[in-house]
Amino acid sequence: MGCAVWAYKGWVGDFYPKSAKSGKYLELYSQRFQAVEGNTTFYLIPDRSMLLRWQQQTPSDFRFCLKLPREFSHAGLLSPHLPGATNFLELVKCLGDRLANVFVQLPPTYSPRNLADLQNFLGELVKVGIPLGLEVRHPGWFSGPFDLELENLLRSLNVARVILDSRPVYHPSFLEQNHNLSQNLACRKPDLPLSLSVTADAILVRVVSHPDPSLNQYFWRFWASQIQAWLSLGKTIYFFVHCPQEERSPHNARHFYSFLQAEISTLPPLPWDNLSQDSSPEQLQLF
Repeated sequence: MGCAVWAYKGWVGDFYPKSAKSGKYLELYSQRFQAVEGNTTFYLIPDRSMLLRWQQQTPSDFRFCLKLPREFSHAGLLSPHLPGATNFLELVKCLGDRLANVFVQLPPTYSPRNLADLQNFLGELVKVGIPLGLEVRHPGWFSGPFDLELENLLRSLNVARVILDSRPVYHPSFLEQNHNLSQNLACRKPDLPLSLSVTADAILVRVVSHPDPSLNQYFWRFWASQIQAWLSLGKTIYFFVHCPQEERSPHNARHFYSFLQAEISTLPPLPWDNLSQDSSPEQLQLF
């Protein structure tokens, strides 16, 4: 369970203590959640010394699901960027057992007509030996023959199809309840069909939650049921909670985990729940 980032200044005085300094954000984050999406690598490639600091600042059971840098995934065809993408995977190996899946997020312009390019790209990357994930955003990947072709490709390579759920900010009843707010939130996130295709040993889920906790309840029930089913199959699940109002992301994630614990009694507590009262900031006030 985790969020997309750890270095968010707006969490200071809420998710983080008021005295928190930027150099301590990751350590503080890992005292509260077990994993992070690591969206930072999409924008900036860290050097080895920075990666080693990340390793040192987190407990041994903490996991990073890093995003492939956009300079390799958002610059036309993928295959010409194989050298850079391969070098990135070799670099992040220094995280050791802290590293979970590295995932490729494709832009909405990358369509099924590039299937051969995608097949070549992923086929070469898996040779590095790091678990991979793929998130597609062109609508063509979600229907017709291409949905099945993509599923078969990813399953053959043991690459996880990243599951994106943006329904909480697009559901019609939510838009009706608070039209201006919801329209503003939704326009920043992709509106795509939900695919629950499982193609690898690990499952990566990214949920774009609504800032109003009450409007997430239906979806939390849905995901609790789905997670129970996956856990019964022995799957490892990385579940990341986003929110267009980033201040809400940690609290929405914690709320869902509490909901999940009520359904699955064997789940351990979040590290956040084991913190002493002195190290827990005050609860964020909604709106």
